[in-house]
Amino acid sequence: MSVNLKSEHLKMAESLVDETRSLGGLAPVDLERFWRDQEVAQKDPFGAQIPQVAFGALLNWECVFDELGIPQDFKRYEDDPPWRYRLNRAYNDLSERIVGRRLLDETPPEKQPEAFRGPKELHELFEGMNVWEPGSQSWWLQKSAHSEAELRALLDRVERRLEDPRAFFLPPDWDATKKRLLSQGRKVPAYGWQRGPVTLAMSLFGVEELIYLIEDEPDLASRFRDLILKGILAKWRLHGEEAGHSPHARPRGFHFNDDNCAMLNAPMYEAFGFPILKGVWEVTSPDPKDRRTQHSDSDMAHLLPLLGRLDLNWTNFGPNVMVDAIRLHLPHAVIYGELAPFTYSRNEETNMVAEFLRDHELTRVERGLHFATAGSINNGSRLTGMRLLMAAIQRWGRF
Repeated sequence: MSVNLKSEHLKMAESLVDETRSLGGLAPVDLERFWRDQEVAQKDPFGAQIPQVAFGALLNWECVFDELGIPQDFKRYEDDPPWRYRLNRAYNDLSERIVGRRLLDETPPEKQPEAFRGPKELHELFEGMNVWEPGSQSWWLQKSAHSEAELRALLDRVERRLEDPRAFFLPPDWDATKKRLLSQGRKVPAYGWQRGPVTLAMSLFGVEELIYLIEDEPDLASRFRDLILKGILAKWRLHGEEAGHSPHARPRGFHFNDDNCAMLNAPMYEAFGFPILKGVWEVTSPDPKDRRTQHSDSDMAHLLPLLGRLDLNWTNFGPNVMVDAIRLHLPHAVIYGELAPFTYSRNEETNMVAEFLRDHELTRVERGLHFATAGSINNGSRLTGMRLLMAAIQRWGRF
């Protein structure tokens, strides 16, 4: 449900929607000019000279199914490169006509890079296993400890693995794989993104279980927390070493996806999640302009004062976390949002435009808005809806 929409914004939105329908469903937008201005705006949404609000709600591969009128099948899209390639080309033929860009990758299957087994992921350090759930058409990280006793034993094993991170994280054939990788002109994959600490811990141990653990067994919770931090930093350093970066020349910045952070109240988050972010960013993002970014498409406004102490400079928070609240606590953050994902995927045209007008009004003076979905972009979001938002930006979002 759209929130905090003013009647004047709804009326303005309705006028653009009516005009679009009178034009046969394609909103009035100068595509060439839009993309030229977009290139400038997205480089620095705070920029004094940007011509318009930066736009981030570009549709992705999840949207091909409804647009092309075929059943949604994420697993086949992932596992069947020739089929994926055909869908992407068909989708791009539409996107080029409607929004002026071919949005999806069109690398033929035979030219796609060789798949390889890279360093293990952090959840594997904690014995977590991703399982495909057909009903949700998604991968889900399963529990690896079901009691406090199991968690203590798991953490014992984690500590032993971290005595030699290289032996644990790198597969047995890594040296040969790395040599082949470099000979192809490819690079050792960077490690600058992680499932956030609360989401990771709740996946591995359970939502209620982690809450009770923090409340009832703070020492064990602190040990869990500290090993997550130690594991992230060990993996980050290892990736840098394998890429040949000196300790002082490693890529800066780190990003967390932590939807479940909203499940903790502020004192619990300060005890568990906050120290991990602080510890990671002190090492990976020590300078003011280094990337300190978080996605949390949940109602986590109660954590903004804590995140403000970490000076995030990019956010993508839930659709009920308003941009003025974010700006109050995070004055230096580019706000990537706050269009509700289901407003977009249900093609609620008037609300889509009104949500842009709301967010632009709240950020017009200070800038720093990169208008996008507050969360994922889901199947059902249409190219005509994307074009409608582009038209709204071009009409009302110019500086």
